[in-house]
Amino acid sequence: MSIQFDFVDLRLFTYIAEEKSLTKAAGRACLSLPAASMRIKNLEQSIGVPLLNRSAQGITLRPAGEAFLHHARQVLGQIELLSSDLQEYAKGIKGHVRILANTTAMTEFLPHVLSDFLAHWPDVNIDLSERQSDEIVKAVSAGVTDIGIVAGSVKTAGLLTLPYRKDRLVLAVSEDHELAHHDRIPFERTMDCDYIVLHEGSAIYAFLNRAAGEINRQLRIRIQVGSFEAACRMVAANVGISILPESAARRHARSLPIKLVELENTWAIRNMLICVRDMETLPHFTHELIRLLQQDGEVVNVDEAG
Repeated sequence: MSIQFDFVDLRLFTYIAEEKSLTKAAGRACLSLPAASMRIKNLEQSIGVPLLNRSAQGITLRPAGEAFLHHARQVLGQIELLSSDLQEYAKGIKGHVRILANTTAMTEFLPHVLSDFLAHWPDVNIDLSERQSDEIVKAVSAGVTDIGIVAGSVKTAGLLTLPYRKDRLVLAVSEDHELAHHDRIPFERTMDCDYIVLHEGSAIYAFLNRAAGEINRQLRIRIQVGSFEAACRMVAANVGISILPESAARRHARSLPIKLVELENTWAIRNMLICVRDMETLPHFTHELIRLLQQDGEVVNVDEAG
């Protein structure tokens, strides 16, 4: 099969999927309607299967169209990243590392390592974003990001994984809260309490909602905040309870009247992994960053074992 299309076709097709109208999509692509129609016709003939359902109500995607849209968006996304990288190289930047990480790694573990790395590599930039672990795995597999840091039992088949840290989640309550006299408690026992959670876009928010859904319950969210520190301050004021990474909770417990209660659930202790698609294709400065991450994790793990 010889498939013929270009980037104009890819972008036009994504516009059609978004607008559900060839006329509107043609306008966005700065094409005449006949030209846009001919491009889609040639594309379908080249592939050998129809991609669109056309009706009086508009345009919908056939299964082949859904598959084409998925890959078209990936290709266009990669082109945008390429353009961005080349612009940075033109400004003197010689390298770029993309990292996706969960909430805990983003806020607790990465800042000082990345600070050291950037000090030694002034001509390398880092693009750091927060995602849920399953989304990170997909992004690494697709080549959208260079390094992923994931936690829990997420499936990483087809990727190279390296040990990083252990991530323990604990329950934080005020010293006056009814659960404060417990040393250990199952997550299920907290379902009737008011919760303080991070914002909806955070990975830990999604993780806790998923954990509640698995026992057919919902978190009673009293307030959403933007940081672990804000959550601890709300806990100290007895606004509600919160589940947080132990490292963050212990740091704030030194100055706030809160108590940390161990969670009995097995998912509360999560192994964190560094995952990449292929080490051989990564530049040398990315290898160095991975080495620093592992080194930092080894130091912490030795301290905890001691």
